[in-house]
Amino acid sequence: MTHLRRRRTLLAPAALFGLVVLAGCSGSLPSLTPTPEAAPQPAPTPLPLPPAFQPQEIVGRWGYATFQKPEDQKRTEAAARSSCRKPYVIGRAPSGGVMMHLPDETKQSELNLKGGPGGKTYVGPGPEPAGELDREVVSFDGRVLILKWVDEATQQRYGTGIYVRCAPRA
Repeated sequence: MTHLRRRRTLLAPAALFGLVVLAGCSGSLPSLTPTPEAAPQPAPTPLPLPPAFQPQEIVGRWGYATFQKPEDQKRTEAAARSSCRKPYVIGRAPSGGVMMHLPDETKQSELNLKGGPGGKTYVGPGPEPAGELDREVVSFDGRVLILKWVDEATQQRYGTGIYVRCAPRA
């Protein structure tokens, strides 16, 4: 009788295991051909990098001048400061960016501040940084903004721009 009892004790778990295996077999067998879910997905689009400062920080009246050679920067900054009698106005764009001129344009365009690789900041149209019509921010301390054109031919024609914040009107 002990032999029969031991056999029943072993049969119950084995029967339960068999039922579980049979339940698992009721589905279809996995296919060896790739399915749309298994196909490689394109890499997600990286989020845009933030610019080093916000558009409202450069909105205002600026003295403006340009230079070609680095040794002319200090002299050009003084010239920009003296041009505040007829300031260059950077306005706020309806889309949240800024209004500035593009090369060879008489009207201002809506431009965006865009973060780029290496912590760089760019000012230009569209969402992508370092575009052909973008300017790279060389430096900005709240009072002096220095921008150089990304496109080499435009940079040679227009030079590096220095914007010096004009004092508030009296």
